[in-house]
Amino acid sequence: MIDSKKGISEEVRQSRASTQRVTITDVGAAAGVSPATVSRVLNGTAKVDAALADRVQTAVRALGYRPNAAAQGLAKGRWGTIGVLVPDLANPYFPEILKAVSAVARANGHRVMIMESEENPAVEPELVADLLRSCDGLLLCSPRMRRDQLVELADRGHPMVLVNRIVPGLAVPSISVDFYGGTTLICGHLAQLGHREVAYLSGPEASWANAERIRALEAAAAFGLHVTVIPCGATAVDGHRVADQILPTGATAVVTYNDLVAQGALTRLQQLDIAVPTDLSVVGFDNLSLDWTGQSTLTTVSMPRDTLGREAATLLEHLMTGTPDTNP
Repeated sequence: MIDSKKGISEEVRQSRASTQRVTITDVGAAAGVSPATVSRVLNGTAKVDAALADRVQTAVRALGYRPNAAAQGLAKGRWGTIGVLVPDLANPYFPEILKAVSAVARANGHRVMIMESEENPAVEPELVADLLRSCDGLLLCSPRMRRDQLVELADRGHPMVLVNRIVPGLAVPSISVDFYGGTTLICGHLAQLGHREVAYLSGPEASWANAERIRALEAAAAFGLHVTVIPCGATAVDGHRVADQILPTGATAVVTYNDLVAQGALTRLQQLDIAVPTDLSVVGFDNLSLDWTGQSTLTTVSMPRDTLGREAATLLEHLMTGTPDTNP
């Protein structure tokens, strides 16, 4: 009687000199079965005789065969990948979220695929379609696409979580920072300092976070504040570009869409010999790790980016696996 396991091991040792990548055909030849049988054993897609399955697994171990993850995912209808869409990878706000998402995904045996829309809402549906072709679930970070587009996407039934975007009535979970509440705190703080005229350097027009901040600023009359909104953007270049428009409004304080905008505005204000905070108070958002060398200290609102990323990714993992979310 021939010991099949011993026979396989001897075959492998004799051919160990070969440096070519081991294929499913090699495994089948060593185990004495067809490549199709090897595939069924590895993918678990059909019942296989226990003795045959044992021979295949023995050959796999002896040969050091590593299945192609993408091919296995295709066979099982799973990719083992989380897709993430962000509007701007150059914005330091997003890398910390992505790092947290990656940590959660890795702990659950998943990879992460990232796409960037470059603050262009028109391309987001196409990018999402690309992600859906090879991902098991989606995280949409600060998506700029229209509400009807999100509704259409949600109706497809793919596991999906929105980050920093809340759409009432949408059958998709959302995790977000309280932009309205944070802005309200700023308004109260400025009012206590005696400010009455405030300028707001607004963010991207399609940004939900920006809309929430404007909504809070519009309610700032309760604090005795009058707010002038100056269209701006999300970058330091944008802040530098519009800074000259602040003083003509009569503002004694300026709130910016984020710290990048604040940094650009501070640079321009310094060039105009405007002392901060003596002549003008400047408040940012996000508490980003930026180089403030040579610039005034910035008052900013801190955002829990690591927590945001971890909670969003964990929620998506629960949606993908069908397990309950135990977080309160």
